[in-house]
Amino acid sequence: MLDAILWLFQNIGMAFYNLAYAITNPALWLDWSDKEAIMRVVYYGGSVEFFFVVFTTFLVLTAVGMWRNAFLWGCVRVLEGFANTVGRFAAWAGLLMVLQQIVIVFIQRIFARPDIVFGFGIPLQFDISWWAEELKLYNAMVVALCCTYTFVQGGHVRVDLVYAQVSHRAKRMIDMFGSIVFMMPMAVITWMYGWYFLWRHLIVPKPSASDRLDQLLTKSRALRWNVETIGFSPNGFNAYFLFKILLVLFAGMIFLHAMAFFWRSWLEWKEGPESANKYLDRDTLGEGEEAYEGTH
Repeated sequence: MLDAILWLFQNIGMAFYNLAYAITNPALWLDWSDKEAIMRVVYYGGSVEFFFVVFTTFLVLTAVGMWRNAFLWGCVRVLEGFANTVGRFAAWAGLLMVLQQIVIVFIQRIFARPDIVFGFGIPLQFDISWWAEELKLYNAMVVALCCTYTFVQGGHVRVDLVYAQVSHRAKRMIDMFGSIVFMMPMAVITWMYGWYFLWRHLIVPKPSASDRLDQLLTKSRALRWNVETIGFSPNGFNAYFLFKILLVLFAGMIFLHAMAFFWRSWLEWKEGPESANKYLDRDTLGEGEEAYEGTH
C-alpha cells in the first residue's frame, strides 16, 4: 500500500518535468520526418507518463478553481462550449447521410448506374457499394463527436430510481462520484484500447501496448506507413482507419467532459440550488416551443 502511494506521488511530481520537457523539445515528437519521433508519439500517447500529465493538470486546475471559483467556471464554459461546437458541427453529418442515401437510390434504381462521380477534371469516382458503406462513417461521426454535446444538452437516456428524489447537494455529490468513478476510467480504458488499435493499422512494425520505449525506438528503424485500406467488399469503403481515429477522439472528449462535469457539479454543490445549470448553453426551439424541448 505504501509503495502504491509513493508511486502515485512520484508520477504526479514527474508530470511537471515531463510536460515541461515535451514543450521545450517539440522536435522529439512533432518532427515526423524522424521515424523515432513517430514512435515516441505512439509510446507516450498510451503511456503512464501521459496519463499523469493529464491527471496532474486536472488536479492543478481543480485546486486553483477551488480557490478562484470564477476561474473554474471559465474552464467549465470553455469545455462545454467545445463539446457544443464540435457536436453541433458533427450533427450535420446526419443530414449529409440522408441526402447521400437519396442520391444512391436515385442513381442505382432510376439511372441504373454502377458508380457515382463527383468533380471536374479529375473526378472522384467510386462504386455504388463504396458510397453505401461510407454512410457508416457519418453515423460514427454523429455517435463519437456528438456524445458530449448530447450530455451537455441533457439528451442521454437515463434510468432514474433515486436521483430525482434527493436534494440538490446530494445530486451534485452523485454527479461528482459518477464523473470520477465511471466517466474518467471508462474514457481511459477506451483511449488505451483505441490508441494502439489505431496505430496498428497505420504503421508497421505494429506497436504493442506492452512495448517499452527503447523497443519502439528500435522498431523505428524498419518503420513505414501502412495505412489500412481494406474494405469488407471488393468495391466497398476502404478508409476504416477513420473509424479508429473517431474512437480515440471520442475517448478524449469524454475525459475532458468528465473534468468539466466534475467541476460544474462541485461549483453547483458549493454555491447552492441557485447555481443549477449556471452558464449552461442548451439549444432551444424558440419562443413558444418550450413544451417540446427535451422530448427529442
